[in-house]
Amino acid sequence: MKRLPLPDQPTYRQPNPETETLSKRLPKISRKRLIYAAIAFGTIFLIVQAFRPTPIPVDTGLVSRGELRVTVNAEGKTRVRDRFTISAPLDGRLARIELDEGDQVKQGDMVAKIDPLPLTSSVKEALGRLAEWQAQRQGVATQRPKEANLEQVRQRIQAAIANQRQAEARVIQAQAALAQARRDRQRARELQASGVIPRKDREVAELNQTTRAKELETAKLAAKASANEVEVAQAALTVLQQQKSDPDYLLKVYDARIASVEAELAKLKDEAARTDIHSPVSGQVLRVQKKSAQYVISGTPLLDIGNVSNLELVIDVLSSDATKIQPGAEIFIDQGTETKVIQGKVRYVEPSAFTKVSALGVEEQRVNVIGDFTEKSHLFGDAYRVDIQIVVWDRKNLLKVPLSSLFRCGKSWCTFVVNNGKANRRQIEVGQRSDFEAEIRQGLKEGEAVILHPSEQIDDGKPISVR
Repeated sequence: MKRLPLPDQPTYRQPNPETETLSKRLPKISRKRLIYAAIAFGTIFLIVQAFRPTPIPVDTGLVSRGELRVTVNAEGKTRVRDRFTISAPLDGRLARIELDEGDQVKQGDMVAKIDPLPLTSSVKEALGRLAEWQAQRQGVATQRPKEANLEQVRQRIQAAIANQRQAEARVIQAQAALAQARRDRQRARELQASGVIPRKDREVAELNQTTRAKELETAKLAAKASANEVEVAQAALTVLQQQKSDPDYLLKVYDARIASVEAELAKLKDEAARTDIHSPVSGQVLRVQKKSAQYVISGTPLLDIGNVSNLELVIDVLSSDATKIQPGAEIFIDQGTETKVIQGKVRYVEPSAFTKVSALGVEEQRVNVIGDFTEKSHLFGDAYRVDIQIVVWDRKNLLKVPLSSLFRCGKSWCTFVVNNGKANRRQIEVGQRSDFEAEIRQGLKEGEAVILHPSEQIDDGKPISVR
């Protein structure tokens, strides 16, 4: 017979007296009470977590030592240092210019050709004016007084002088006669008083004295008239002499006009021969301003020629920044590509500013800074736009900090230093500043971490977390 297995027998444990005693002493806790207790502890934990300050995530930077370079950033452009603009030397018909921008030319190469306008009428007009001025110059002699007139006036002066001398002699003679008449009258008075001569003889002597006095007066008037006649004749001679020299200025006028017309004729002849225009230097054609055949006037720009291997920089900066820039300052040209930064130097700062309206419509005083390349580059041509950095201050091995970590606290500068997971506000002394870094003179140590771009949420003592 097959033996069937026996069912498992329950294991019998002997009761522990200590366990039974402890269970009798502790009160029995129901499952419902346990659930309520867990809910209460969870609520308290959530309340504590809600009111606990949450660390503010921040970006940090380190206080370090190194080079700090302060620059003036501006836009500039390249420019051919020696640019030659070739213009039409005369009026005429310009033949089509076969050169294109970028073509190489050598000094003396023909770059343009002009057929001068017909000059026949201009030459005839100039010759007519030349004959007119020459004839008028010869006619100046007819405006002078004749030599016979001058001789006649001189003879008149001599005659007047002779008459004056005769009049003066008659005055002397009349004076002598008057003196004798006065003596005769006095003698007649004395003789008539003594009865030697009659009264009639005395009266005759007195009448003779009066007559001689009138004759003297008449002689003086005649002498004065003769002197006046001499003066009039001399004045007439002076006028004629002046009239003889007055036309001298006309000779100079006509000589100048004749010279001007002769120069014009020479110019017309020169223009007739000047039909080929040659390049003054070797270089490249920068711009062709008049390509097609057309009539042009003298002075019309035709094309520009220059050497693009000899470039300079023209940098437009604010006048307030121009005061910081000195000749010889370093220039860095960044094209924003993978190519290395190209260096240059400031040659000079223009002494005169100009007004320029910014993109925002604000009038600004600007100054051109002229610089030179210190190393050659094939990247640039004439009038290329470039981004420029001009070094105005440069020091090495100084304590510096990212500029974005600084903020104003009153009249001073402050920053937040990371200290044991909290923001520690600290007042510092700042020196020179660039676009991204600032010199620290006092308040920070090398290696300390500072908060970048601190927001209004960050305050002294607040917990932070570094991203």
